[in-house]
Amino acid sequence: MVISMTGFGRAKTESDSFSVNVEVKTVNHRFCEMNIRMPRQLLKIEDRMKKKLSQYIRRGRVEVYVSLEGEGVVTRKVHIDWKLLDEYYETIKQVRDNYEVDGTITLQDLLSRSELLHIEESEIGNDELEKLVLAATEEAAIVLKQMRSAEGEELKKDLLAIISQLEKAVLELQKFAPHVAQSYKERLTKRMEEFINGQLDETRILTEVAVFADKADINEEVTRLKSHIQQFLQTLTSVEPIGRKLDFIVQEMNREANTIGSKANDSNIAKQVVDIKSLLEKLKEQVQNIE
Repeated sequence: MVISMTGFGRAKTESDSFSVNVEVKTVNHRFCEMNIRMPRQLLKIEDRMKKKLSQYIRRGRVEVYVSLEGEGVVTRKVHIDWKLLDEYYETIKQVRDNYEVDGTITLQDLLSRSELLHIEESEIGNDELEKLVLAATEEAAIVLKQMRSAEGEELKKDLLAIISQLEKAVLELQKFAPHVAQSYKERLTKRMEEFINGQLDETRILTEVAVFADKADINEEVTRLKSHIQQFLQTLTSVEPIGRKLDFIVQEMNREANTIGSKANDSNIAKQVVDIKSLLEKLKEQVQNIE
């Protein structure tokens, strides 16, 4: 099954106290790498979130963003430094008495000092919140998987179209292969006639042609290339992640095409090899996007 490595999913879960938003984004990567950004009180469930995501994502770089809203997300508490407040108050009175300064100490004077009074906020975490986060994570992963699957179907169509062109190019290659030795024989005969004034050594020519034909024989490479194409098509139907395997098959196809190009001393075959390598490059680009 062809699944793209790029996608996006978003989900929201709510309760009377909390509202949780989870966004999951994936891009191409050789392995499965997850990066989760979320409030500190949720760090203890990070591993559980990754396990949940791993059920839907097998390969790719995964970016997860979790945000929380609601009155129950944090607790607030007024904190007063009573000892410092006492010292502050006594100091003001002492200054006033020592220097006979008029004025009164107001409540506003004391409460306006941030070092004396401030509000502490602490993030809270509980079972209800954790369940909401895990539920939103799974919903976002499902949406992501649907998007990746839909994009994968489009990738599959492109791959099948390229493979179809590749099969035609290989068939054309096979048509030219049998004529390579005959073409070489004709060229060799003509050259020998030019040098020895028409007195030909047929045995020598046949020997040279036989040696050349053995070196230039591409039937084995063509057979393997066709086998790789069939293996590629079979792999597309696998339910497991197939991106790495397809990438390996394309590499093997390229190897066979390079060997054919180096062995066959023929302009028609050389042209077909160029076309085949161009198609293989397109295959490689698309395969890089597959999980």
